[in-house]
Amino acid sequence: MASSQKLTEYERKRLENIRRNDEMMAALKIHSKATELSASSSAKRQRVVTKSYKLSPEKKPRTQSPIVIRRSLRTRGMPPAYSDFKALDDTVEATPMAAKTLTQSNPSARDLGPLSSRDAYRGTGSDKLLMERILSVSKKPSEDFGYENGGDSIKGVCDRLELGSLSLNPENIARVVPGKIMNVRFLPCSNSKMIVVGNKFGDVGFWDVDSSMDKEDGIYLYHPHPGPISGISIQQQCLSKIFTSCYFGFIRLMDAEKEVFDLVYSSNDPIYSLSQRPYDIKCLYFSEGRGGFNIWDERVGKCSTQWNLHEDRINSIDFNSENSNIMATSSSDGTACIWDLRSVNVDQPKPLKEVRHNRAVQSAYFSPSGSSLATTSMDDTVGIVTGVNFDNTLMIKHNNQTGRWISSFRAIWGWDDSHVFIGNMKRGVDIISPAQKRTIFTLESPHMSAIPCRFDAHPYNVGMLAGATSGGQVYIWTLG
Repeated sequence: MASSQKLTEYERKRLENIRRNDEMMAALKIHSKATELSASSSAKRQRVVTKSYKLSPEKKPRTQSPIVIRRSLRTRGMPPAYSDFKALDDTVEATPMAAKTLTQSNPSARDLGPLSSRDAYRGTGSDKLLMERILSVSKKPSEDFGYENGGDSIKGVCDRLELGSLSLNPENIARVVPGKIMNVRFLPCSNSKMIVVGNKFGDVGFWDVDSSMDKEDGIYLYHPHPGPISGISIQQQCLSKIFTSCYFGFIRLMDAEKEVFDLVYSSNDPIYSLSQRPYDIKCLYFSEGRGGFNIWDERVGKCSTQWNLHEDRINSIDFNSENSNIMATSSSDGTACIWDLRSVNVDQPKPLKEVRHNRAVQSAYFSPSGSSLATTSMDDTVGIVTGVNFDNTLMIKHNNQTGRWISSFRAIWGWDDSHVFIGNMKRGVDIISPAQKRTIFTLESPHMSAIPCRFDAHPYNVGMLAGATSGGQVYIWTLG
C-alpha cells in the first residue's frame, strides 16, 4: 500500500505547477474578474419599454374575427390579369365575393344593431377616462380647422421647419391594436394629442398621448366591426362622434355622449373607403362594391345619391379644402380622378381630371392648400398633380411593393404643400419634395422595429407625424 501511494516525479511536478498557477491567478484576481465578465455577458440587453394594449381577461376570446384564408387567383375564379389591379395587401376576406358572402350569411344581432361601448370594449379596466377625455376636448374652443385659417402661424412654422429635427422617442411608441393597421387618424383638435386607428380584425384603438396617469397608458381597444376597418372619419366641429366603416359592409357611429357604437348603414357589398366634406357633419361619402360611390344623408336616413364612378373598387376619397365641392378618388382600376360634385352626370360620370397609372392606385390626397394632389400607385410611382386646373402631372419613382403582409403605402402631405411623406421598405419614412422632384430626406430611428405604412399629420401641431405599422404599432415623430 505504501508503494502505491508514492507519487512519481511527473505527478509531483504537475501538482507543483498547479499550486504555482493558483497563487499567480489569486494575486492577479483573475477568478473574480472572470466571474464578473460572465455575469455581464449573460445579462439580457435592456429593451425599450413601450405602451401596449392589454386585453381584458374577463372577455371571452374573440371568435368572430375574420380568419384570413389565402387562396390562389384560380381558386377564387379570377383571371391572372386581375392581380395587376388589386391591392396586394387585400386578403380573401376583403374581396368583393367573400365579403358579400359573409355579410349575407345571417349577420348576428350584434352586427345589425347598436353596440354599447361596454360590450365593444376589449381592454382592461374601464374606458370611462377615454369617454370623459373625448367629451372634454370636444367642449373646449379650438382653432378653425383648415390650411387658410391660421395659415400664417402654420406657414411660419413650416418655413422654419428642419426635416432633420423630426425625432422619434421611445415614449412616443405604442402598440395600440393587434395586427395590421389599415387607418390612422389624429383627433383634429388643437388642444389634444389623441390617435385613432383601425386594424384588419375590426378593432378600433385609441391612444391618448397626453395621458399621464401612473396606472394608465392611455390605450383603449374596441371591437365594433366584424371585418377590416376601411375608413375613419372625424369632424372638428363634432369630435365626440367618430364614424368607422369596414370591408364587411357596415358603417358605425361612435357617440361618446351616449357611449354607443350605433349602426348607421349596412350593405351586402364591401365598403372600401369613407370620408366627409369639411364642415358637413350630416353626410357621409363612401365607396361600395366595385366602383360604386354613395352619399348617405343623416337628415333622410338613407343614401340620397348613388353613382358608379370607377370600374373597380375606390380605395380613397378626399375633399379639397379650398372648395369642398371638389373631390378626389383613387381606384384599383389604375386611375385617380378629380370630380366636381355639382356637375356629375348620373348616367355617364365624367371627371374634371383623370390621372392614369399602370397599376392600382391606393390613394389620392389633396395638399393642405388644395392646389395639388398626391397619388400613390402599385406601379412604383408617386404622382404629383398641380396647376390651376390640375393640368400638370409629375411621376416620381418610389418602391411601393409592400407585398401581402404589409399595408400598402399611401403618400400624405405634411403641414403645407412643400413635402409628401411615405414609408419605405427599409423601416424609414421618405420625404418627397414636389419642387425638387425627388426624395430629399429619410426619417430613420433605432427605435423603429417595423415598417410604417399609413400616416397622418397633426392638423395643428406642425412637426407631429403619426406612422402606423402592420404589427399594430404607432410611431409619433415630434420636433426635437
